[in-house]
Amino acid sequence: MVKNSFISLIPQEEKEENRGSVEFQVLSFTNKIRRLTSHLELHKKDFLSKRGLQKILGKHRRMLAYLSKKNGVRYKKLIDELDI
Repeated sequence: MVKNSFISLIPQEEKEENRGSVEFQVLSFTNKIRRLTSHLELHKKDFLSKRGLQKILGKHRRMLAYLSKKNGVRYKKLIDELDI
């Protein structure tokens, strides 16, 4: 598992200011999803990590649904930046 292979799209100054923003939360969930997915490719029988991944996927999906309802422009911009 490679931890440092994921590059953040948000500069360090904005990270500390906007930790509660929907975009930051979706970005952090996306990084966690990618990390857990690569972990599960190596460890296929790690069912606790699989359950954690499913919980994060649900939160990620709900956050994206919320953002698409509230502000479609920010949603499209975020989707394009993250290549989802």
